Amino acid sequence: MAEPKRTERKPRPAPLLFEPSEAATDPEHFFDLESIEDPGELLARATELTLAFRAAQERAMEYQALAAAQLADPRRFDRLSPGVIAERAEWTEDYARKMIEFGESLQRGPGPDAD
Repeated sequence: MAEPKRTERKPRPAPLLFEPSEAATDPEHFFDLESIEDPGELLARATELTLAFRAAQERAMEYQALAAAQLADPRRFDRLSPGVIAERAEWTEDYARKMIEFGESLQRGPGPDAD
């Protein structure tokens, strides 16, 4: 009997906690890292934050790609050209085309060869 295929998820990084507005105005304050004296604890928390920021960046980029693909969709009467999308997102036009393609692939979902 064949075992069912397991889809392993990436470990979720620590959640980003919002800082109070007064702390955000202090340039030396960063998620309270400056107050951690133990180097082991500092490394652990800084690593958690690094992973959380990477995950947030990747997720935000996927949403950018989805939005770009939706804005460029030829079925839309108000569709935008890659040049206009690039201008709005502060990208080059070539990058906008790549993001549109990426967004279209996300909209299609995983292909038949996906694990």
